[in-house]
Amino acid sequence: MSGFLPYGRQSIDDSDIAAVVEALHSDYLTTGPMVERFERELAATVGANEAVVVSNGTAALHLAVLTQNLGPEDAVIVPSITFAASANCVAYCGAQVVFADVDPLTGLITDEGFDAAVRLIDSLGHRFAGVIPVHYAGRPVDLGHISAVCRARVAFLIEDACHALGTQGGQGPVGSCAASDMAVFSFHPVKTLTTGEGGAITTNDADLARQLRLLRSHGIERDPARFDGLGYGDSDDAGPWVYEMQALGFNYRLPDLNCALGVAQLKRLPWFIERRKALVTAYENLLKTNLSVSWPSADSGTDPVFHLMAVAIDFAAAGKSRAQVMAELKSRGIGTQVHYIPVHRQPYWQTRQLAARDLPGADAFYRSTLSLPLYPDMTDADPARVVEALKEVLS
Repeated sequence: MSGFLPYGRQSIDDSDIAAVVEALHSDYLTTGPMVERFERELAATVGANEAVVVSNGTAALHLAVLTQNLGPEDAVIVPSITFAASANCVAYCGAQVVFADVDPLTGLITDEGFDAAVRLIDSLGHRFAGVIPVHYAGRPVDLGHISAVCRARVAFLIEDACHALGTQGGQGPVGSCAASDMAVFSFHPVKTLTTGEGGAITTNDADLARQLRLLRSHGIERDPARFDGLGYGDSDDAGPWVYEMQALGFNYRLPDLNCALGVAQLKRLPWFIERRKALVTAYENLLKTNLSVSWPSADSGTDPVFHLMAVAIDFAAAGKSRAQVMAELKSRGIGTQVHYIPVHRQPYWQTRQLAARDLPGADAFYRSTLSLPLYPDMTDADPARVVEALKEVLS
C-alpha cells in the first residue's frame, strides 16, 4: 500500500524554506518589512485595497467584528455549518448570535435561511447588526440578496473566506469585498496557502484598515500626526520615543518569519489553485460512475478553489456508520475528517445562542458529510486510490 493520505496538509518546497531562512538572517524576526510586503501582495492577489495580517484566522474574525462596536442588544447571523470561531468572535464582542440554516447539499447559508434569521431577530426586539456568511469548503456564497439587505438595514457583512482563497464568486474574487465590508482569511497549514499559523482581513475601507492595525497591536499608535496627546504640554508629548495607546487592543501581530513564508507561498498560489482544481475534477469524474456518494457541482458564474473535498454519503444505504467507514478507510491508508459539527449543537452554544431552534438543513448536511483527501502534493493517481477504497468500504 502507498503512504497514508491525510485529508489535508501543507505544501512546502525549497523556495519556501529559502524565504524563511533569508528572513532569519535579516534584522527582523517579529514586525518588519515582510509584514507590509505580504499585506500589499495579498491585497493585490484578491483585488482589495487593503489587507491586514494577524496571528490566525480567529484573531482576524475577532478584530473584524470588534470594529463594529457591538453590544448585548445587537444580533449577528452566522451559518451553523462552520468552525466554532465564526460564532465565537461575536461572543467575544458581547453581542448575540443567531444561527442560520444552510443548504443540506452544500452547507452554505441560503437566502431563505438568512431571511428567517433576520425575521427572528426583529421579532425578539434585537437589532440586526450584521452577518458572517461562510464560503464553506471554498464554494462561494451568492452575496447578492444578503448584501442588499445589509445595505438597507445598515448592517455589516463580513465574509468568512478562510476556506476560499483564490475562489471566484458571483460578486467577483472572494476577498475583493465587492459586496462586503471585510473578508477574513486563514493561513493554517491545511488551507490553500500557509504561513504556519496566520490570518488576514481584507477591505476597501482605509479607515477600517487603520483601526484593524491599531487593534492588532495593543491599540498603540506610533504616528505623531495621529497623536491625541499625553497631557504633559511639552516635548514629552511627542518625542521620538513616544507612542500612544488609543484603544484596548491585542497582541495579534503576525511575525516577519511567517510573512516571509506567506510571500513565498503567494508565488506558488497559481500552482496550488491548478492542482486543487485538477484533483477535484478527477474526483468528480470518478464519483459520477458509482457509489452512494454525491458532490454538488459548482454554480454557474462561479469558479471555486476547493479547500475541502466534502462529499455526501448515504451511510444508511451503505449499512455502515460514518465511524465504521472512516475506520475502514484509515485501515486502507485513507485519512478523512468531518467538517463540521453544526455549531448550534455545541453544548456552549445550545444555551447561549439567541432563540435556539431546529436547523434541519445543517443537521442533514452534518449527518452525511465526509471530507476526503485534498491537497496539492497528492499525485494524479491518488483520487482513484481514494475512490477505489470507498467502493470497497461502501459495497
